[in-house]
Amino acid sequence: MKFGNQTRGATGFARALPALVVAALLAGCAGQAEGDAGAWYGAHNGTAPKVDRIYVCHGFGCAYKTPVSFSGKDLARLKSILKKGAVSPAAERKAIAAAVSWQERRAGPIVGSSNDIGGLDMQNAGVRGQMDCIDESTNTNSLLLFAQRHGYLKHHTVSSPVARGFFLDGRYPHASATVREKGNGAVYAIDSWPTSNGELPVISPLDVWMARQSG
Repeated sequence: MKFGNQTRGATGFARALPALVVAALLAGCAGQAEGDAGAWYGAHNGTAPKVDRIYVCHGFGCAYKTPVSFSGKDLARLKSILKKGAVSPAAERKAIAAAVSWQERRAGPIVGSSNDIGGLDMQNAGVRGQMDCIDESTNTNSLLLFAQRHGYLKHHTVSSPVARGFFLDGRYPHASATVREKGNGAVYAIDSWPTSNGELPVISPLDVWMARQSG
């Protein structure tokens, strides 16, 4: 979903979107407030994680959901990755980025998302294995909730995915998963959408993320 050199205007862009994707983006990326991270699923066609699995959204707007189960070996690996962040909140955010990257590589062969392209790539709307910001936000949120429920996060809690932008303000709608630092309450966007499958997500303070024009 790369930004590339696309310069298509907002009107042409919107006309090119399938109706379902337009609805998902406008509903999901137009000022979503922070709140219960679990409430995201009902509003965005997702399925919350279970004790031993997550449901990976793909095809844009969670058009498809593929269950990915985690074995004992997977749980040990995820715990090990996140344990490296135990020394500080900053270290844990880096560990969260590594965990998201691992999860995408782990799920890729099952979901068919190993070649998911990062960023804006609307020609792949509806294509299995390709993901928009709703898919990415949901999947990252699911992994974070999964890790939290297993006690793997020390310095952060999972907060609701948030969104910014709508066509009238000149910005494309965009959403991201978030975490809240326990000590000072600072919220950080964990944005896996700009990068391709298995690459590290972009992590930034929420106010910085909200101010961006894209990506």
